[in-house]
Amino acid sequence: MKLKKILLINPFGIGDVLFTTPIIHCLKDQIPQVKIGYLCNRRTQGVLKNNPYLDKIFVYERDEFESLRKKSFIAWLRKFKDFLNQIRKERFDLVLDFSMNTQYGFFSWLAGIKNRVGYDFKKRGRFLTKRFKFDGFIDKHVIEYYTDLLTHLGVKIKYKKPELFLDHLDIEQVEVLLKSEGLDFSKPLVAIIPGAGGSWGKDAYIKHWPAEKFARLADKIIENFNATIIIVGDFSERKIARQIKELANGPLLDLVGRTTLGELAALFKKTKLVVTNDGGPLHMAVALGIKTVSIFGPVDEKIYGPYPEEKQNLLIHSNIECRPCYRLFRMPACPRQRQCLVSISVEEVFSAVRRLW
Repeated sequence: MKLKKILLINPFGIGDVLFTTPIIHCLKDQIPQVKIGYLCNRRTQGVLKNNPYLDKIFVYERDEFESLRKKSFIAWLRKFKDFLNQIRKERFDLVLDFSMNTQYGFFSWLAGIKNRVGYDFKKRGRFLTKRFKFDGFIDKHVIEYYTDLLTHLGVKIKYKKPELFLDHLDIEQVEVLLKSEGLDFSKPLVAIIPGAGGSWGKDAYIKHWPAEKFARLADKIIENFNATIIIVGDFSERKIARQIKELANGPLLDLVGRTTLGELAALFKKTKLVVTNDGGPLHMAVALGIKTVSIFGPVDEKIYGPYPEEKQNLLIHSNIECRPCYRLFRMPACPRQRQCLVSISVEEVFSAVRRLW
């Protein structure tokens, strides 16, 4: 099959989208003339916008379409047809569908894409022309599952590390922001991410290491390394950022909710180290080659952790027997009050910071 245009579909979060970036690079490397499109949600387009191997990005925000449909079916139908026509006019030869959702396979069929490849999770791949049985991410990293699709298509896997590319405007904007806050550039910069990204919504707190421990960690880093601590994250994580700032003894710069994804990436490039919970920003830092200390609770680090394993990405988790309990996209109620996270000490995390310093 001679491919001229390929569409990738991934409606999930930041980390998951970054897990597909090696595929983009592999395709462009092996088929240089191919044009590659990507369908993602509005929140994640920021990690794709500067990718030199992508030719076009389509944004589909499911909640926006659903909200419009409830207000006016006619307005929804008009908007949906316009969205579909944008894809149809590109005349894609192939779609790689990572959604594991019948809806997106149906979209691809409506858009006239003849070859539709993806995983058949719970028989949701009925609109795929080439489907692979899939029971969920179980025994290896998500990236390994994703690159397996290329292997089935005969594409060689030359790249596996997530990739993230910066924009010079984001770099300039971050420099302006930091100067406006009177940042002392002579001190090493450490970013703390006390949230867990937006993918888990109201349940994100389940992945949070306690705020008081982040505060004590920040104090130890300042005391031992004379560093500047910046708290970053999504606007919805303002509360936990305020808690950390109030509990810490040393001065912390709170930039939570004040950067775009692109600016956050540019900020990471100025840091010596990033300390974070499991979440999308972790994978942004890893993709940029920044040293990271990540704290994992209910999620399996072998499936969703930093990839590939590198000495500059240290991972902290407890050995409590019930973890990891997040399996096959399901999170059971916790009978132990998140002991897997609460039991991780400040000393454990600081020891990892010291090893990387």
